[in-house]
Amino acid sequence: MPSSNRRTFLGTSIAVGLGSLTEFSSVQAQDTHSTSTPNESDDEDALDSWLASANDPQTHQIHDLRYEDPPTVYLGVSNTKSFSPPAIKVTPGTTVTWEWIGNNAEYNVAATDGTFDSGQPVSDAGETFEYTFESEGTYKYVSEPHADAGMKGVVVVDSAPSSGYPTVDEWLAGTNEYDGTITDQTNEDLIEITTGAKGNDGHFAFDPHALKVSAGTTVRWSWTGRGGAHNITFEDADLGSETIHAESGVHFEETFTETGVFRYACQPHRAIGQRGAIIVE
Repeated sequence: MPSSNRRTFLGTSIAVGLGSLTEFSSVQAQDTHSTSTPNESDDEDALDSWLASANDPQTHQIHDLRYEDPPTVYLGVSNTKSFSPPAIKVTPGTTVTWEWIGNNAEYNVAATDGTFDSGQPVSDAGETFEYTFESEGTYKYVSEPHADAGMKGVVVVDSAPSSGYPTVDEWLAGTNEYDGTITDQTNEDLIEITTGAKGNDGHFAFDPHALKVSAGTTVRWSWTGRGGAHNITFEDADLGSETIHAESGVHFEETFTETGVFRYACQPHRAIGQRGAIIVE
């Protein structure tokens, strides 16, 4: 029986892909690395270059699995020389499993720095290899027989954000460089959130995307007119509007009279990270 993680992977892979594989499509996700220093920026450029040369990525972003079951990466899906998904992010202490799917070629899993190695290449479908990542860092790896053909992957190990609101942290993890910061606007009567702000590799963000307000506050969403058409749909309440707007201006507002956590998204861009949250206290 497939694990719950595999079911999650198969379900979400239909919507957004890092690759164009047919049965087990890779999933698009977000890299939450900061670029606050030149060294970190250089590291990200190197990682982008690494992923750009990997097989089938439609983006150079990383699928954030820090709040999900221990992940499985598949080798040789549809007999392609690729890892699926090729790029994931996990928390320290996570065990990643690699599982062989195709049986028409021999594969192995080998870190470029020697951190882990599954041994000699094999072609047996159902073969698995596990490694537990204890330390934060970026771990690039290949299948040695097919490295020159683009069979590359990466595991980014990074602690999950912690704001004190676990529901918000899980909802926003991997989106628009969310690091657990909540913008505190309590005791304000009217707050404006920019829709179509710069973020998520385009103008696919809310600014601020995590907000704390007092009960009775009116929140207004103002469109920039960039990033295509956006809307506001809520996960936790019968609020928002499915109407999509591309033009700039204020197209939605809501007065929050009840306390709680209210998660929302732009439905057309939800999968690529245009999500937000309002905490009402």
